[in-house]
Amino acid sequence: MIQSNMNCPHCLHSFHDSPSRLKTGGWMYYDKTIWNFEYQECPECKKLIGKILISEDDGIKEIMAYPKKNSRTVLPDFIDKQFLEDYNEACSVINESPKASAALSRRCLQNILREKAMIKRFDTIQGKYITEKITPSDLSKEIQQVLDMGNLTSNISEGLDAIRAIGNFAAHPIKSTNTGEIFSVETGEAEWNLEILESLFDYYFIQPKNIQDKKNALNIKLKSAGKPEIK
Repeated sequence: MIQSNMNCPHCLHSFHDSPSRLKTGGWMYYDKTIWNFEYQECPECKKLIGKILISEDDGIKEIMAYPKKNSRTVLPDFIDKQFLEDYNEACSVINESPKASAALSRRCLQNILREKAMIKRFDTIQGKYITEKITPSDLSKEIQQVLDMGNLTSNISEGLDAIRAIGNFAAHPIKSTNTGEIFSVETGEAEWNLEILESLFDYYFIQPKNIQDKKNALNIKLKSAGKPEIK
């Protein structure tokens, strides 16, 4: 049998996939399907990797049982830890509890807007416009502050605005005032929250980092050529 390679879901080390299956009882018949459990240890980090095997008419389907895999976007670790933890946890529980996932993603969304979204207002004392963070309020009003600035892409703006409609904030305003608490969710609400979060991560973190990296690389070339660097 030809061995395939796999990446460890713990440490991402690549190795030959050669799992063992449970011997006791062998395959188990349940709900018109046949089940078993497959396990192995990563040769690099020595941690357990476990999969559930389901034998169906069209072949064997594998489900990662341990560790719990994030089936959505894997975000870079240069993003602030406080945002990553809420996002990753929201992804990991979405199938088991969409309500919990939506609560985590609403809290994450509010924290990102408060920390990263900037608005302009006219300062009457200074007699000019100044840039500052949004005014803390409930989530719906904070979203509106960001939309009123008009500096997001149309796709992100429309998606951000739709969070209030899909989450039915009008009928359940407590979702907006108590973002981290668990409440009932509308169909597709938890998934939509994650979609918009991923767009905001790209806008506020990933794109600026990519641009800065390219500028740094260009400045190294300009400096070596004796030319002025770009700011």
